[in-house]
Amino acid sequence: MYPDRQTALRELEAAGQLNPGPWTAHSLNVAAAAEAIAAACGMDAEKAYVCGLLHDIGRREGIHGMRHIIDGCNFALSNGWDEVARICLTHSYPVPDAHKDISKRDCTDEEFAFVCDYLAKAQYDDYDRLIILCDALGDAAGFCLLEKRFVDVTRRYGVFPFTVERWNRSIEYKEYFESVMQQSVYRLLPGIEGCIYN
Repeated sequence: MYPDRQTALRELEAAGQLNPGPWTAHSLNVAAAAEAIAAACGMDAEKAYVCGLLHDIGRREGIHGMRHIIDGCNFALSNGWDEVARICLTHSYPVPDAHKDISKRDCTDEEFAFVCDYLAKAQYDDYDRLIILCDALGDAAGFCLLEKRFVDVTRRYGVFPFTVERWNRSIEYKEYFESVMQQSVYRLLPGIEGCIYN
């Protein structure tokens, strides 16, 4: 279950007031990318949009690392939005392994064990793959090439033994959706060429 678009937009706006920052603009762009790609692939574009909009909703609780996926999951579940809760947990993991996270582990041991177990059992579906991909395609300014986003994130978080594995998995997701659409995902993202100059 997931909320309608207007409810999701209201929740994002309220969350942005609790914790202002570029993450809300990023979420809007992730949602727009997800909607466009989903529509081109014959998926539920409304679900894709809403899940993209709320993937980072845990950031309503403040500036956190891994904690934001748990806060997002808990917030979504408190509203009965199980499909959003799932995306809150999976979107940070191109590789479904909690030990291959690039953010600070600012959660309890019990919470980390929960995420480890959840990801170990999760069978990613196309919505998981789509939001993971779009999380990399959308930044606060608009849309960007995967490679540019990879470098931006790596400059901020650093290089890990599994960095390239994460990149490769995101590229695999891009290629998967392109094989379904028979066109580049970049053709669906207006203004993406502007990222070359920014």
